[in-house]
Amino acid sequence: SAMLAGCRQVLPAALGRALRGRAARPCRRAVSTSWCPVGAAFDVKQQPQPRGSAAGRETGLFGVPELSCPEGFQEAQDKALQESEQLVQKACSTPPGPETVMIFDQLSDSLCRVADLADFVKIAHPDFAFREAAEEACRNIGTMVEKLNTDVELCQSLRRLLADEIVNSLDPETRRVAELFMFDFEISGIHLDEEKRKKAVNLNVRILDLCNEFLTGTHLPNKIDKHILPEHIRYNFTAEGNYLQVAGLHADCPNDLVREAAYKIFLYPNAEQLSCLEELLASRNSLAQLVGYDTFAHRALQGTMAKNPETVRQFLEKLSEQLSKRTQKDFEMMTKTKMKLNPQNSKLMPWDHPYYSGVLRAERYNIDPGLYCPFFSLGACMEGLNSLFSQLLGISLYAEQTQRGEVWSEDVRKLAVVHETEGLLGYIYCDFFQRPDKPHQDCHFTVRGGRLKENGEYQLPVVVLMLSLPHSTRSAPTLLSPGMMENLFHEMGHAMHSMLGRTRYQHVTGTRCPTDFAEVPSILMEYFANDYRVVNQFARHYKTGQPLPKNMVSRLCESKKVCAAADMQLQVFYAALDQIYHGKHPLEKSTTEILKETQEKVYGLPYIPNTAWQLRFSHLVGYGAKYYSYLMSRAVASMVWKQCFAQDPFDRAMGERYRREMLAHGGGKEPILMVQGMLQKSPSVEDFVDALVSDLDQDFETFITDS
Repeated sequence: SAMLAGCRQVLPAALGRALRGRAARPCRRAVSTSWCPVGAAFDVKQQPQPRGSAAGRETGLFGVPELSCPEGFQEAQDKALQESEQLVQKACSTPPGPETVMIFDQLSDSLCRVADLADFVKIAHPDFAFREAAEEACRNIGTMVEKLNTDVELCQSLRRLLADEIVNSLDPETRRVAELFMFDFEISGIHLDEEKRKKAVNLNVRILDLCNEFLTGTHLPNKIDKHILPEHIRYNFTAEGNYLQVAGLHADCPNDLVREAAYKIFLYPNAEQLSCLEELLASRNSLAQLVGYDTFAHRALQGTMAKNPETVRQFLEKLSEQLSKRTQKDFEMMTKTKMKLNPQNSKLMPWDHPYYSGVLRAERYNIDPGLYCPFFSLGACMEGLNSLFSQLLGISLYAEQTQRGEVWSEDVRKLAVVHETEGLLGYIYCDFFQRPDKPHQDCHFTVRGGRLKENGEYQLPVVVLMLSLPHSTRSAPTLLSPGMMENLFHEMGHAMHSMLGRTRYQHVTGTRCPTDFAEVPSILMEYFANDYRVVNQFARHYKTGQPLPKNMVSRLCESKKVCAAADMQLQVFYAALDQIYHGKHPLEKSTTEILKETQEKVYGLPYIPNTAWQLRFSHLVGYGAKYYSYLMSRAVASMVWKQCFAQDPFDRAMGERYRREMLAHGGGKEPILMVQGMLQKSPSVEDFVDALVSDLDQDFETFITDS
């Protein structure tokens, strides 16, 4: 939706240039005296603020005074709606010029500031009343956005600017932002006659409802009469009277029969979910065609790095070709392992892949997470990130004491991100620990976008990083497994993009950029997390202080290449399926027949009759026609790593180039131009494929010197 196109990006599983012109430079902000080193802050319990102390003053969530109670959402929302009414009038009466874009961005900002914050609160706040109030605010702002998206007069003010020769005198970022706003109007059908425009609005509303319904359905457990299952495996599932509940695939269970049963029961087709998916795909297609696109995929890929479905298809086909021999080898290894453990039944099935690839990893490279955790205390990992950012980018992270009412749980930590010459860049709230009812996904939320305000000051970005780490105990601090450590680095990559994507307009701040570029900064951080030179700076045993032995890091890296081709082939299959579903309609076959055909052709393990995996494919909602993004972002991250950081992961000149070329622009520059600026060449589809495939063969030792 136009005004919110930038906001609401939750990135799953994401550096800044001082703005153009003197006025845009943020004044150096005073260094706060309440900052303390970041590592220590995570290894000690935060003390509650006594009433009456300076830091004990009452405030609301994120320091927004109204949000000290759930009712405050109504107040914040009313204020935003009132402000937006005034801005709409201002936009319509302002002569065409750069100010038009500024007003549109203010309008977007006033709505996003409430919607983004509410989007986070509605899923993460422990208090139901807060969650409910936030949900209501989201709905009301959403309604306002629908109204604005079809406001012909508002759209005219932007159209006048884009049609005027003055458009040629706009700087590239302003022009791009104007075009992005226009694009958002057009995909809402603003250029259609009134009847078709109404139809577009209704389709948009229906699609939103179908998305919510489908998403809920992807997680619902399936029930089965317990007598159908052999008695000795029933204890693996939750009993409910005469029924057993199957709520997932039990992919890590060592018993083949349990995995088989879970697969067949959990993926058994549900008629309502099936018709919901069919209607969702058909509605998306109708909307795309109504506003002038061939398919939904054509509409979704506009402005991305890939640009169109043809490029995505080419990328996936070429990648699949390159992977096929390697994937076959992986499947053969898994089959051999299965034969050893289950000689009667050794054919490799789709429920075997995740389990046996894990068995192979563990067999070959003793990588029990228990051996690694003691070296990765949360405090040590945070100090490691701090040290890396300081060497690469001149940035330090400090823990800042929060005020009463500012955070939603007492274990949330607030970090100030400070540049050595530019001062305070923004804030990261770290919601890192498990608690009841907290969603399990690791993600990054933009709560407030950065932008240059009318008075010349810079509105500092605010983000939340959400993880699900274990709490510290009496005898040990919070200890991370290697996977958790890599996730922390990944999410911190998003946060740095947000802090350093220091754009003039909040509509393109930080991670508000095309999906296939948004994951590049976060995946690049995984390469740093897997490099011994980086890990060796911070991984210390929490009791003895002994560093993590180098061979343990090498073993971990090598283990990740075990069955990596088959894992990637599975991702190619999901991406290909997503493209077909959002391609030409009406679909030639049912979604299940398409699944069967694509699975056998692209993935290679047999389709199991009476299963419908697509009904559990939750990414179809947030990543419709864009599931390929993760693979393409990984390809770019791999190229950037090899070309710019593999020689020296602490190279400051490269860090600055990375900030200047890739992070500084947020979504304010075409993604492929940012990649070209960094790599100093324009990568082809073949380059993307080669980068991914060479990672499978890469000997990690090549980058590890004995210094």
